Amino acid sequence: MSPVRVLVVDDSPTMRGLLKSTLGKEKDIEVVATVPDCNAARDAVKTLSPDVITLDVEMPGMDGLEFLRRLMQSRPTPVIMVSGLTAKNEDASIKAMSLGAVDCFVKPKRGGIEGFHELANLVRLAAKARVHRGQHPVRQHVSPQGNYNFRDDVVVAIGSSTGGIEALETVIRDFPENCPPTLITQHMPEGFTRSLAQRLDAKCKATIVEATDGARILPGHIYIAPGGDLHLEIMGRKNRVCRLRSDDKVNGHCPSVDVLFNSVAKYAGSSAVGVSRQDRV
Repeated sequence: MSPVRVLVVDDSPTMRGLLKSTLGKEKDIEVVATVPDCNAARDAVKTLSPDVITLDVEMPGMDGLEFLRRLMQSRPTPVIMVSGLTAKNEDASIKAMSLGAVDCFVKPKRGGIEGFHELANLVRLAAKARVHRGQHPVRQHVSPQGNYNFRDDVVVAIGSSTGGIEALETVIRDFPENCPPTLITQHMPEGFTRSLAQRLDAKCKATIVEATDGARILPGHIYIAPGGDLHLEIMGRKNRVCRLRSDDKVNGHCPSVDVLFNSVAKYAGSSAVGVSRQDRV
């Protein structure tokens, strides 16, 4: 198979070197170019047609979000946002994924290439994604009116990974204010799920929060698994609560969709509804 061809876009020469060095060590990945700004990236996309782009959030001149917006309109390409772990960058990365970026990667706090190895796996997943031109065709949106009658024991579990942010927004914005308790595992770096919960909460009638250990699972609430090294589960058959536990990755992920679904199957059984978003856009 041909290697995944990657374009690296970052204004830092050091960061461009680290990304090229790390990805270049992978036999199935080829860094076809590294560029310092979005104007150079635009030209490189036209001449090189990369399979995947790694894109810095903060860029001189045209920033990463504006470049991403234009790219998805003119030449849709799988993009991984690369950023530092700051509140500003978290918000920008979440917005980027709603614009069509397939994933985000947090720059390690300390130097060296060790912290960049996970990026290679993200590149492989991104290369398999099907990205679309611009936003999906706008459908008529009718906000839910009033309350609906749900059984007290119903639980909804949603699993989402690469490219799932836009799908999540589309699905849960129609949830009524008294929706069944809903738990979501979205594969994202630590810290970013807090920004995701805040963004979705501002757009939806239900209350959306980042899950905490021991929190009661209540109607009208949607709980998002915190990114990092904790799995989200439910506990209890009647008075259910969230449980966060530290453990190894399952199928390459922590938090893991499988762990959440297994716990929901155990404690909710036929009262549960599960929805899984595959690693494609």
